[in-house]
Formats: sequence, structure tokens, C-alpha cells
Amino acid sequence: MTDVQLDPTKRGYWTSDQEVRWCPGCGDYGILAAMQFMHTELDVKREETVFVSGIGCAARFPYYMSTYGMHTIHGRAPAIATGLAMARPDLNIWVVGGDGDMLSIGGNHLIHALRRNVNMTILLFNNQIYGLTKGQYSPTSEVGKVTKSTPMGSIDRPFNPISVALGAGATFVARTHDMDRKHMIQVFKRANEHQGAALVEIYQNCNVFNDGTYDPILKRDNRANMLIDLEHGQPVRFGADGERGVVVVDGQARVVDVADVGEDALVVHNESQDDPALAFALGNLANDNESPTPFGVFRAVDAPEYAGAANQQLLAANEASGPGDLGELLRSGATWVVE
Repeated sequence: MTDVQLDPTKRGYWTSDQEVRWCPGCGDYGILAAMQFMHTELDVKREETVFVSGIGCAARFPYYMSTYGMHTIHGRAPAIATGLAMARPDLNIWVVGGDGDMLSIGGNHLIHALRRNVNMTILLFNNQIYGLTKGQYSPTSEVGKVTKSTPMGSIDRPFNPISVALGAGATFVARTHDMDRKHMIQVFKRANEHQGAALVEIYQNCNVFNDGTYDPILKRDNRANMLIDLEHGQPVRFGADGERGVVVVDGQARVVDVADVGEDALVVHNESQDDPALAFALGNLANDNESPTPFGVFRAVDAPEYAGAANQQLLAANEASGPGDLGELLRSGATWVVE
């Protein structure tokens, strides 16, 4: 950490002295700027903030934040962050990784961090490609994707990160994109305020190996008819004049013209609903980049946080039998009895 500026309400205070080394035009720049600006609005300290990353383009993130950080190993950032959260529950912990890092080699660590509800905010940069290793298909690449590793087109069915998180029992699940700083900041703040594991999927453009993959949804002229803003307690409605909406029939969400069904038929978004069925339906509304796609908070519910609960058990054990002596244990015989 370096004191670029002493005022924590200025972006420079949160900006490290390291040269940012992503490809010119990469969507990661926008995400980094949003994160730095967001921290100027938070009542947090640099020395109590940690960014943990794995391997990949997104994993360079800790170098560029003037906070503590760990650039760890491929896919293991959620596991290492879990250990950190257990040892230092007072810290504000962010985990950063790409779709390959998080959902391929790191998929197991991700789902267990989410199901345990460890207090961390996980940012999953999804560009639907492996960028750092030069353009192989990833777990979120579409069927038929032609890459260096799939010259005849991918035959893998892609993961839907929202569905993966919900299936793991995540208590906070959201989606944003790198073209809207205001929306990113709003979503990041909500995720950071959540007590427990929060996952934010970020649609991020790789302008070298997968340029424009989200253009049908996120290009400025397309947003009104393709981007669905989720608002808690409001009917799910979109379009330039709000002429389109979403209904849920037999557990499946589908897009309709409001004039055909009436506003009362539209589903009302409820992010705090304990049953994740509605969040699942909205998360599966679009499984390609050619369909109207929801953005915002899908689910935000309260549940016991893992590190706090585990530390309560340790306190209870100490009160019941007194603190253990690690040195005595190590110098004891080859076996011991656990009662």
C-alpha cells in the first residue's frame, strides 16, 4: 500500500503505484475504476481491506488496489479467502477471478465457499473465454464456440454462473456489466454490505479473444430492449417504454408483451424470498447472448455466517475445557484420544 493521496474519499487513495497491465480496451479497466471509486464512498480502511485472486487476467486486480492483497494459485482464491475469513473475521475480503479460474479448476472451491456462507464478496469476471492463455474456450463459452482448443466448435454445455451460485445455496447473487459504472458500484455496494458469501457475475468484454460477445445485449442501442433491470418489489418490466415484461409459468420465466397479458400478470421481483425458485427462473431466462437478460440482485437473504459460527464453537469449547496446549500436544506420544 502506498499513500498516493491521504484523503480516502479520493480515488487516488485506493489506487496503487503499479502500472495497470491489461490489453488496451479490456473491460477490466472499467471494473477496476468502479471498485476504486466505490471505495471512496465506503467507511472502510485500507489496512482492513484485502483482495484475493487466483490466476488469469482478472487475477492481477490485487496489484492495482492500494490495499492488502494476495495473488494466489489457480482456482484456489475462495479456499484461501475462507482461511483468511476464519482467522480474521474483522477484515473486508474480496475475491476476484475469471470464468475459467472460478468455474473450471476452482469450481469446487467456489461452491463450497458459497454453501458455507463465508463472509466474502466474490467477483466473477465472465468474458466467456480464457484470456491469459490466449483464447481457449471456457466453462461459460457457448456451444459451437470455435477456439484454439475447440477448432471444430465446443460441444460442452456452458455453466450459467447465476444458476451455479443459487444451486450452491448462495445467500447473495447478482449480475452487472463492465459498461455501466453506476450500476457496478450499486451492485458492489450491496454485495459488500451483505453478511455472508456474495457472488457478483460481471459481464466483461475481452476485446482481443472474444470481442463483442455481449454486444447484442449491451451495445447502447440494444440495451433498452435487451437489458432487464431487476428491482425488488417491482414488476419485472423493460423496453424503451416499458412495453415488455416477464411472467413465470410452471416455474419458467418468459418474455411477453405487456399489452397482451396486462401488468398484473407480470412477476413481481422478490430478492429476499427464501425459496430460490424465482431467482432460478429469472437466472435461466436467458442462456445465450441474443435474448433479453436480467441484471441486478437475484437473491439477498439472511443466513448464519460461517466464520462467526465456527469461532463461536471455538469459544464454547474453550469455556468448557479450557484452551488447549499445542506445544504439549506436539511433544506427546504418537497417538492421543479425542473425546
